[in-house]
Amino acid sequence: MSAIPVSAAPDKVKIPREIWVLIASAFVIALGFGLILPVLPQFAQSFGVGATASSIVVSAFAFFRLVFAPVGGRLIARMGERPIYLAGLVIVAISTGATAFAQTYWQLLLFRGVGGIGSVMFTVSAVALMVRLAPPSIRARVSSVYASAFLFGGILGPVVGGLLGNLGLRVPFIVYAVALLLAAALVGVFLSGSSLRPAEGAPVLPVMTVHDAWRDSAYRASIASAFANGWANFGVRAAILPLFAAVVIGKEPWVAGMALAVFAAGNAVGLTVAGRMSDRLGRRPFIIGGLLVSGVATAVTGFATDLPTLVVLSVVAGFGAGALNPAQQASLADVVGRERNGGPALAAFQMSADTGAIIGPILAGLLIDYGSYPLAFGTTGLITLLAVIPWLRARETHEVTRAS
Repeated sequence: MSAIPVSAAPDKVKIPREIWVLIASAFVIALGFGLILPVLPQFAQSFGVGATASSIVVSAFAFFRLVFAPVGGRLIARMGERPIYLAGLVIVAISTGATAFAQTYWQLLLFRGVGGIGSVMFTVSAVALMVRLAPPSIRARVSSVYASAFLFGGILGPVVGGLLGNLGLRVPFIVYAVALLLAAALVGVFLSGSSLRPAEGAPVLPVMTVHDAWRDSAYRASIASAFANGWANFGVRAAILPLFAAVVIGKEPWVAGMALAVFAAGNAVGLTVAGRMSDRLGRRPFIIGGLLVSGVATAVTGFATDLPTLVVLSVVAGFGAGALNPAQQASLADVVGRERNGGPALAAFQMSADTGAIIGPILAGLLIDYGSYPLAFGTTGLITLLAVIPWLRARETHEVTRAS
């Protein structure tokens, strides 16, 4: 598979209108999701369970995403991205609203888990659309702007969620359900189905299977880094950091919200830097650097004893994760290209991240219940650092041509 050369100055290429609609929707989704992050572990523990059981609530969401990912990919191929995207948002909205009224731990586990089905539907739909619609020379910038929308929502969401948690642990879930319905309305109104269909008579794109993609060293490395990223940043950070903040720093929900918000702020800075620079300098430097920075900062987080230290470590870890994500997504898009339907390969990538998000919180919860927080965060940091190894041998997917 050949790399795609840069044929035009990236700054002069505009982001398509359809992607801007997805970006606006991403902000609304992230704003709502950020509302529940500070309170979800404490809400689970309100039913009298420990750290392991509360972490399983986060893993259940990822488990349903993992199981449903192949089905979601086939539904997208059959029905198109837009209807599956909208259906996914509505499913998560309904499950989140039901979560707010859960009366037992098992109801909470079920309602939150079912939301994973809708989540993978709109996530894979959005990724498939961006791979197909983003001009090759600005793939990292598109990924950065899209991820930044999530992060800006993620910066505001945990702070507001922590404050809403003071009104009751169920309130943020109701607000999140409403936010998801607003996002669905936004996409339904402004993203026309006709603009996403291939032109009449256009050839059907051949499918890139997982077997085809696996022959590319960059794809194999992406699977490893996706697993580590899912483990650390989608799993352990969401499930364990709020508990750690409550036990070590302070029990008020705003403390956990602050730690998550500054992680998102650091992430936004990393996204901005890597989103533009990796289109000029290549993908691998930012992927490897991001994994190293994020891994080290995560490993030492468990030793924080006060809020300023936790804030600094969260910012640094967020910056590393932010540098990783747009370069990783752009490298994956380079591998797939615009000439093939990458549905199966993209679904496998997403499944790798979800697998990490399932295993990470459960193992971290066990390490906390039978060990300590430093052991849980140290193990998570080590997993992130190990993901550097395959990238040291992977090819650079983006052939950079320096144009004046």
